[in-house]
Amino acid sequence: MNDPHSDDKRRHKPGIIARLRSNFLAGLIIVAPIGMTIWLIWTAVGWVDSWVWPFIPQAYQPTALLNGLLGLEGDDQIEVNVRGVGVVIFLIFTILVGWIGKGLIGRSFLGIGERFVDRMPVVRSIYNAVKQIAETVFSQRETSFDRACLVEYPRKGIWAIAFISINAKGEIDTKLNDGEPFVTVFLPTTPNPTSGFLLFLPRRDIKELEMSVEDAAKLVISAGLVYPNDKTAVPVTNPAA
Repeated sequence: MNDPHSDDKRRHKPGIIARLRSNFLAGLIIVAPIGMTIWLIWTAVGWVDSWVWPFIPQAYQPTALLNGLLGLEGDDQIEVNVRGVGVVIFLIFTILVGWIGKGLIGRSFLGIGERFVDRMPVVRSIYNAVKQIAETVFSQRETSFDRACLVEYPRKGIWAIAFISINAKGEIDTKLNDGEPFVTVFLPTTPNPTSGFLLFLPRRDIKELEMSVEDAAKLVISAGLVYPNDKTAVPVTNPAA
């Protein structure tokens, strides 16, 4: 006597093409991030090398040094392409510049150079813009976002993820403060979080999140598809409650 359940299992068992497709997609999820990461790093290292090596005298480049060490000349010389050496040179050079720039003499020369640049209209705009970006991205001071939060935007009942910066200061705080501190909040756009809106909100209108700023940024960039990994939300007490 035939078992109807066994027939259903045979009918619903995926075919070899479906299994191959499933395995391919599963493998692609694993291989793609690894491959893209390696490719980006390899490309970035090669770009830095190509930018640094023209400034290195020919006699000190790896090919010349190795051939000189081995005593090879003419057609016997070998070509050496050591990817990443330029990055090491760039790191050493940048560290040296930073060490000099933090000193009194370095700051003096930097000030003279910036005053000279301020007199050049086009160069001044480019330099100041790049300097602001570099200071924002690479500064070690406490200027990063403090916490992620939820704010009602663009109207009541609709919530958006934002990042808490600092309490409002100066004229903004003087004009808005009615006994309760106002908070500076950056509301990013999706999927490009580098653009957004600067908001000044009373602290009672902000719901702080337990997730990190990095996890909240991933959520914004992915348009809500990437949530923090298996993290249970911890209720946050509203200060106004």
